[in-house]
Amino acid sequence: MNDKKITYRLQIIKTDVKAIERIVRSSGFFYAAEIDLAIELAEEKIARGKASSYEFLFGESADMIVAYTCFGLIPATAASYDLYWIAVDEQFRKKGYGKEMMLKTEEVICSLGGKHIYAETSSRDLYRPTHIFYENCGYLREASLKDFYAEGDSKIIYSKVLK
Repeated sequence: MNDKKITYRLQIIKTDVKAIERIVRSSGFFYAAEIDLAIELAEEKIARGKASSYEFLFGESADMIVAYTCFGLIPATAASYDLYWIAVDEQFRKKGYGKEMMLKTEEVICSLGGKHIYAETSSRDLYRPTHIFYENCGYLREASLKDFYAEGDSKIIYSKVLK
């Protein structure tokens, strides 16, 4: 487990956009278009406020954002949420921050009336630690959509029922 206390914040502010970019870049997992998308979702939330369907949770330690999640109610569902992003700054990985962020995100979704969470990820070998992370957090592999992102890069969908 990490050795520093993490504090949480739901409210997004303008300076969080740079932190999000830093975090997703640091992982080395994401293509440029994916990094741009992470930034775009944050900018939309800032611009539209409550009218945006995207929600954010930030994890801070020692006055630095070390991790974040982005999630939202899936349109036309009663209580199903997508987990769009969960990312931990590379220098803070393998210290328990990801698990803490997942648990706190699940609590927030429950408080909003959420009953199910869905997360998608790539099948590329680079993402094996991500698959293990989801499974260790109690997520079930529900489906695989062959060659979804590109040839040889399928979409894997995980889900979890919240209690």
